[in-house]
Amino acid sequence: MRHTQLQRDNSAMSLGDNIRQRRKALGWTILELANRIGSDVGNVSRLERGKQGYSDEILGKIAAALGCPVSELFLNVPSESNNVELTAIGSRRIPVLSYVQAGALTESVVPYTNPDDWLLTDLDLSRSAFALRIKGLSMYSPMSEESFNEGDLVVIDPSVEPLPGDFVVAKNGDHEATFKKYRPRGLNEKGAVVFELVPLNADYPSIRSDYTQVQIIGTMVEHRRYRKRR
Repeated sequence: MRHTQLQRDNSAMSLGDNIRQRRKALGWTILELANRIGSDVGNVSRLERGKQGYSDEILGKIAAALGCPVSELFLNVPSESNNVELTAIGSRRIPVLSYVQAGALTESVVPYTNPDDWLLTDLDLSRSAFALRIKGLSMYSPMSEESFNEGDLVVIDPSVEPLPGDFVVAKNGDHEATFKKYRPRGLNEKGAVVFELVPLNADYPSIRSDYTQVQIIGTMVEHRRYRKRR
């Protein structure tokens, strides 16, 4: 029993260290994290110090606020008993934009203001990188290896040129973003690439750049899917 309790205490301490690390990477105070998860400063402080137990519900809320799966809260936390240097994950935060915000982006990208949320990542990305939360069913294809559920997060880097088969965010004439598969179709008479933006769901139409005003904003470099509780 005592050994089991010791393991629990060590787990709580590692979890608390990781929560603190991720919170500070976002520039949040304990109060801000507490407000985001509907708790109070005392509970969050004790959890970070390994002085308080935790439930699946509270861990789910914390992970959602910090922009990571619950499983990552238990990973990559250095401790005095570990002689292997671990790399801190989530060392940078990128904005989670709405489809309207993403569609308003131009080539001369400025720092994003008032994003919907923030996402932690350890990828080497450009300053203009952002995340988008998938909405709708146009990219849902459950029988395919490539499928995007509503609510999934995709990380987009405007500095990455798309290759055939890549997934991209583009903006249409209404300046709203769309997320589709990129498929080049050749060159037009001016030497510009003609491309098609293809949904994975066959019930939705494709978009062709020679028929519709459309501009590529950026290329997907990461896809995050979070397990939904039943």
